[in-house]
Amino acid sequence: MVTPQTTVRDIALEQPASIRVFERFHIDYCCGGRKPLAEACEERSLKPEAVLEAIENAAAGAGEQTRDWTQAKLEDICRHIVETHHAYIRAELPRLETLAQKVVSRHGTTHPELEQIQQIIGAEGERLLQHLAKEEMMLFPYITNLDRSSANCGPRPLGCFGAVRNPIRVMIAEHEASGEAMAQIRRLSGGFTPPEGACPTYRGFYQALSEFEKDLHQHIHLENNVLFPRAIEIEDGCA
Repeated sequence: MVTPQTTVRDIALEQPASIRVFERFHIDYCCGGRKPLAEACEERSLKPEAVLEAIENAAAGAGEQTRDWTQAKLEDICRHIVETHHAYIRAELPRLETLAQKVVSRHGTTHPELEQIQQIIGAEGERLLQHLAKEEMMLFPYITNLDRSSANCGPRPLGCFGAVRNPIRVMIAEHEASGEAMAQIRRLSGGFTPPEGACPTYRGFYQALSEFEKDLHQHIHLENNVLFPRAIEIEDGCA
């Protein structure tokens, strides 16, 4: 039963439809999701009862549309992350950089925060691409082999990084850095709210940033709270 003392992370795991609610109320369910819902609501001046009601309504209307990834094979989770979230990042980063350049060139003088946002996007984009490469080339193949080995009662596969918790620790730290970068962009943009009379490009830029943040949150949640803990648990149980 979900209560105000249930952690945000656990709610997101037990009721995937709640993720949309957390996004709407700007409640961190990925990197900062280990705090009770009541505490998370207090930080944002929200009433836990209202959030719980919204979660209940979201769950009632979700039907079969939201997949429970906690029951999926780790190989399927890795594939989904690469084909959905990694592909999205690689497609959106060039678009965000182009939009940033356009709005800075036209509105940067009167809105200096735009140049700060552009700089964050450039630095964070480079870090993210390196992060994706590490997952796809090293961590995810190992986790996939680990899952297959466990299913066949075989020995733990060999890795170049010792225990899987070692690279996972690095990935989680990088997730936290990415989350903070997006939070900084949110603050600079006033919650992705364009100024009155903003041109379509300006509005499109902020809308794209908002969508990018939502996808990144879902991406990090799936790795931090589902994939990584299960990979560690399976490896600890391997011979």
